[in-house]
Amino acid sequence: MADPRFFENRGPFDIRTVCEAANLRLPDDADPAALVFDVAGLTQAASQHLSFFVGERGKHDLAETRAGWCIVGAKETATLPRGTVALAAASVPLAFAAVARKFYAFNEMDVRSGDAVHKTARLGAGVVLAPGVVIGACAEIGPGTRIGAHSVIGAGVMIGQDCEIGANASIAFTLIGDGVVVKSGARIGGSGFGFATSPRGHTRIPQLGRVILQDRVEIGANTTIDRGALADTIIGEGTKIDNQAHIGHNSSVGRHCIIAGQVGLSGSVTLGDFVVIGGQAGIADHVTVGDGARIAAKAGVTRDLAAGKDYGGFPAKPVSEWRREMAVLARSAKNRKQHGDG
Repeated sequence: MADPRFFENRGPFDIRTVCEAANLRLPDDADPAALVFDVAGLTQAASQHLSFFVGERGKHDLAETRAGWCIVGAKETATLPRGTVALAAASVPLAFAAVARKFYAFNEMDVRSGDAVHKTARLGAGVVLAPGVVIGACAEIGPGTRIGAHSVIGAGVMIGQDCEIGANASIAFTLIGDGVVVKSGARIGGSGFGFATSPRGHTRIPQLGRVILQDRVEIGANTTIDRGALADTIIGEGTKIDNQAHIGHNSSVGRHCIIAGQVGLSGSVTLGDFVVIGGQAGIADHVTVGDGARIAAKAGVTRDLAAGKDYGGFPAKPVSEWRREMAVLARSAKNRKQHGDG
C-alpha cells in the first residue's frame, strides 16, 4: 500500500466504478456497491484492497492473499482463496495501471512551495545545508546531517542523523537511516521502469512504493535506485554500492553487501547478506542470490544462485566450471590457429 507521506489516495471507490475505470467485467454475484479503499500487493492486501496476479512466481502469494478483489488473466486457472473475487482482464498490467491511476495521480518530485526549505520541513540540531539545497514539505532531516550544494530532498523524505548527502543529489519517496552516505549526483527514489504494453504502445504503471536505505549504507556517485511499484526497494544495513550502479524497483539488497561500479540489478532481485558483485555484472529480474555468494565482474546472472559460492561468466555458473570452459575454448582456438584454420 502506498505511504500517505508520499502519495494521496483519492479513494475509496465502489467496485463498479473501479471496474469501469479499467474496462473490467464485475462478476454477477459480486456486490457492485462494495468499497475498495486501496490497491496493494498480494501479501499486503486485506479484504478492502484490490490486488493483481500475473506470472508463475506469485502463485503461493495468490493462494495466501486476503485481498477482496484480484485482477487475473482471462485464461488464469489458479484457484483464488475464499473471499477474493477474481476480475478477469485481457491484460493484467494494463488493467492494474488503470486502477492505480484511479486511486493515485501521477506524482514525481514535488516540493509544493516557492521556498527553498518548505516551512513544514523539520531540521534537527546541527544540520548543514550548502547553497542551493531544496527541501520539500514535511521532510525530516536528523541532527548532524550535511547536505551538499543544489541537492533536492523531496516532500515527506526522512533522513536520519549524521548522514552525508553529496552535491546535486536528488532523493524522493525515501526513508534513510543513520550514518548513511549518498555521494554526488545520486538519484534515489525515481519511478521504477514499469510499463504495460499493448498494440497502442506502452502505458506507465504507477510506482507507489518507496526506497529504504538502512543504517550505514553508502551510495556511490551517479548511482540510481528506483522506488518500488507496490512493495519497497530496500538496501540493507551496512551495504556499500559503488558509482554508476543501478538498482531496479522492488529489489531487496541484504546487509553488508558490496556492489561494484556499473552493476545492474533488474526489478525484484533479492540479494542475501554479504553478497559481493564485481563491476559491470548484471542480474535478471526476479532472481535470488544467496547469502555470501560472490559474482565476478561482467557476469550475467539469469537464474537463482546458491549461498556461499563463487560465480562467473554468462550465464553465470560456478567459477570452477566457468574457468574449465574458458580453458577448453582457449585450447580450441590455439589448435585451430596452429592448423591454419583461422
